[in-house]
Amino acid sequence: MSKIGKKIYSLAEKLFPITRSITGSGVRKTLDIIKRELPNLIINEVSTGEKCFDWKVPKEWNIKNAYIVTPDGKKICDLSGNNLHVVSYSIPVDKKISLNELQKHLHSLPKMPSAIPYITSYYEESWGFCIADEDRKLLKEGDYHVFIDSTLSDGSLTYGELLVKGKMKSEIFLSTYVCHPSMGNNEVSGPAVTTYLAKWIESLENRRYSYRIIFIPETIGAICYLSKNLDIMKKNIIAGLVVTCIGDDRSYSFLPSKYGDTYSDRVALFTLENYQPSFNKYSFLDRGSDERQYCSVGVDLPVCSIMRTKYWEYPEYHTSLDDMNLISVDGLYGGYDILKKTIEIIETNKTYVATTVCEPQLGKRGLYDNGKHASNIQDRVRKILNFLAYADGNTNLIDLSIITKIDYFELVSLADLLIEKELLETCSER
Repeated sequence: MSKIGKKIYSLAEKLFPITRSITGSGVRKTLDIIKRELPNLIINEVSTGEKCFDWKVPKEWNIKNAYIVTPDGKKICDLSGNNLHVVSYSIPVDKKISLNELQKHLHSLPKMPSAIPYITSYYEESWGFCIADEDRKLLKEGDYHVFIDSTLSDGSLTYGELLVKGKMKSEIFLSTYVCHPSMGNNEVSGPAVTTYLAKWIESLENRRYSYRIIFIPETIGAICYLSKNLDIMKKNIIAGLVVTCIGDDRSYSFLPSKYGDTYSDRVALFTLENYQPSFNKYSFLDRGSDERQYCSVGVDLPVCSIMRTKYWEYPEYHTSLDDMNLISVDGLYGGYDILKKTIEIIETNKTYVATTVCEPQLGKRGLYDNGKHASNIQDRVRKILNFLAYADGNTNLIDLSIITKIDYFELVSLADLLIEKELLETCSER
């Protein structure tokens, strides 16, 4: 198993138990843990009521305890046992009600009788509990004590931002969310993988691009962040990825930007087609995460998504069955690796021009040995000549890989060699 994969899984384990929502102490605790791995992460607070385009930052929600006591004194739907038991943003309640009245506030999944669903009520003040349907069917007539110790008050929305400078002002953008409670693929896989991508990016000695990496509450966090940074983002971002559902080991998925024609789309598709070709390709009409905001009218950023199994496309989605057993060390590492390759390709995709007119003499540069005819040597010579044939100042490495069928990262190595031999020059920076 990959050492990086184990570290990512370990971070996901630390984040998994935290009771999170779009605001509150759970988000802060999550970001504090991530900041231990990324000391340069800046944690920002945006006050309740602040206008963000057509939205306003909602009241801050925190919860200490919640449960139901049955007529025979048994405690069920206990927040301490599973934080999915309480509808997120439930207002405080402490009263006795009948079973008939309780049923109006219960949520379950008859088709998944053992699963606790994940339900929210961010923008309508109400309360509720989530319960496995098999347990719901066991409830008997009588009075039930419902108790939710929560607060809904003026506070703030919290998000984390990491800006990493490169040689150029042009930026690569990564966005993940930190607002769901205890779920594996749909929640903790995203921030855990993004954290280790960020650590790798910070370690790069010769970063070509700058990076904007954010850990936000989904939807309202993206809207809030855009309202504060849209101008600079539209000016500088050349490619972006939403990082979500990146931890299981069932499949890989691609969801494009609105028209599927951005540089991000091209690189993401190229990476998947070459390194995980059995992926599932979706339409922007299948969107459901923050690509909705980044590709919305007036924003139109070049943002797409590479995922493992996409949200909505696996039965455990938004339930208690999306737990730490659904994600794996190998699944997380696979997600990390394909995203890392995508970023590496963006970093290294350049256009070159040959320095000689006509085909160069390779022998005098030590690139062709007439005394050897091994197939691997001849193959290498052919690759060099094919590279140089298309080094016309118009063909970047992605195009060259598609044309010549040479592995992209082998072309990167060949480019370095040919520059060293003064047969190649960098033509342009994107």
